[in-house]
Amino acid sequence: MFKAVLIEKDDAGYRAGLCELDDAALPEGDVTVRVEYSTLNYKDGLAITGKGPVVRKFPMVPGIDLAGTVEASSHPGIAVGDRVLLNGWGVGEGHWGGLAQRARLKGEWLVPLPAAFTARQAMAIGTAGYTAMLCVMALERHGVTPDKGEVLVTGANGGVGSVAVALLARLGYTVVASTGRPDEADYLKALGAAEIVDRAQFAAPGKPLARERWAGAVDTVGSHTLANVCASTRYRGTVAACGLAQGMDLPATVAPFILRGVTLVGIDSVMAPREERIEAWSRLARDLDPARLELMTREIGLGEAIDTAAALLEGKVRGRVVVDVNR
Repeated sequence: MFKAVLIEKDDAGYRAGLCELDDAALPEGDVTVRVEYSTLNYKDGLAITGKGPVVRKFPMVPGIDLAGTVEASSHPGIAVGDRVLLNGWGVGEGHWGGLAQRARLKGEWLVPLPAAFTARQAMAIGTAGYTAMLCVMALERHGVTPDKGEVLVTGANGGVGSVAVALLARLGYTVVASTGRPDEADYLKALGAAEIVDRAQFAAPGKPLARERWAGAVDTVGSHTLANVCASTRYRGTVAACGLAQGMDLPATVAPFILRGVTLVGIDSVMAPREERIEAWSRLARDLDPARLELMTREIGLGEAIDTAAALLEGKVRGRVVVDVNR
């Protein structure tokens, strides 16, 4: 038997609860992992609360991240005792996920836990931090270097935003953090932000082109925010888009792209190739300051995940939430 958060949907409605499940209930897969830590991401919040069409089959164990130790394996590249982690691949949506003490998965979804990280640290990073690293790598590929100018991070208090601020600052960029919570300015500056701006300046409909300012940007918000960020990005600058906290619409014009040569790069962390995942985790081990990671991390037990998911969607959670599934 193992403990898990279980989402059910039937004639009684949509609900999430903490329960005990038999190992025989685990889905198909060639690797069984004893989970040590998971996380709460925005997508997990949508799944647990039912406020977004995230879960594709029921019942479902949510949790798009996990880290732990292999207990059983018939996969040729993975052995019992290996330390592994997982991000994405539809886990927690269409396949049982990490908010449980055990998980059965496809071996090709797993990557080795970097020696630089404990399981807890890896989950403090989680999909949010791994996505932030993919964004930084995209900016680098498109020539955004620290000497080119300021880089904006929207939704900076969130998981992706917090890690993006810390990574970019560590790499020498001048980071401007956009947030709707001015009381968190000290937190963002401790992560490395040089300036804090109010998200309100991006949140409403804007002009097709605005004053050029950003050499690059990491946007976790979408909608009018992303449109305004593109409109104020400098000539041949790059915007990495990875989120939709404000909405999935993009009420923009082509002006920034055809008049300023701005590049808009979409970041997908769910189905990214394994080689790119390994590169991102290698970079995180090298470029993320462990002290700043701890500053943005809060730990909860598995039984607290449901209430915390609701708070996360209400914008009451900053940084990263690590879930110790064994307490």
